[in-house]
Amino acid sequence: MDITKIFSLLQPDEEEDTDTGEKQALNQAVYNNDSYTLDQLLCQERYKRFINSRSGWGVPGTPLRLAAAYGHLSCLQVLLAHGADVDSLDVKAQTPLFTAVSHGHLDCVRVLLEAGACPGGSIYNNCSPVLTAARDGAVTILQELLGHGAEVNVKAKLPVWASNIASCSGPLYLAAVYGHLDCFRLLLLHGADPDYNCTDQHLLARIPRPRTLLEICLHHNCEPEYIRLLIDFGANIYLPSLSLDLNSQYDKSTALLIQARATPRSLLSQARLVIRRSLCHTSQPQAIDQLDIPPMLISYLKHQL
Repeated sequence: MDITKIFSLLQPDEEEDTDTGEKQALNQAVYNNDSYTLDQLLCQERYKRFINSRSGWGVPGTPLRLAAAYGHLSCLQVLLAHGADVDSLDVKAQTPLFTAVSHGHLDCVRVLLEAGACPGGSIYNNCSPVLTAARDGAVTILQELLGHGAEVNVKAKLPVWASNIASCSGPLYLAAVYGHLDCFRLLLLHGADPDYNCTDQHLLARIPRPRTLLEICLHHNCEPEYIRLLIDFGANIYLPSLSLDLNSQYDKSTALLIQARATPRSLLSQARLVIRRSLCHTSQPQAIDQLDIPPMLISYLKHQL
């Protein structure tokens, strides 16, 4: 990341150095959820020129960020209608979409995405909306983000020299550790890598011993369903360097992994994996519904049988 570029983006304009009455009026209208007054103000040029100005309380941001934070949908729609920058940054390099996701405002998330907001948030922020939604278990918001093309194997942005296990831990890892099975399954359905949830081979090579999702789920005592899903979605069951002694006592999750190692995949299961991987390689994991095959096979490919 270019630190100089980040600071230049976040430097206020000369007109932002002074706390003007116009900016205060815009923020107050948003704070009060008074979309009518907000619309009337923005019809006047002396107010509209501050539509993308960062100011306010707490974390200075634009009026759009404030509307996203409070979930004031009508104000958010008015601001967008008057040309507010949908991907404007606050002082933490976070977009209004990131703010809406962080506060769990689904309707605002939908409107921002439909207005063209980048589903991945800002490239200058270390986190992303997908990581936040997966951590919080916001499955409906996660569905919206992924449906608008958000990266399913996204990872936190850290300098290369700071590479460690955490730096390649994507949303699938967070969903497992925080116990959000519905998010875990949704991410796999959208093509999340079931081995490391990281496709950056250069990053993985810098880590002495990266841990697979199977290892992480076993280590955190996740429910057996997490292991079953990883196996069904093609995780390499021989990657975990675990001592799985058949003669010792083991839990249900470990038993599933032992059984999978002892039982070859069915031809039907292998065919499903090949088809899904082919679609993921073309960045179209949701194109299954467009395949000219019987509905029962569609359901099987979508893990609904």
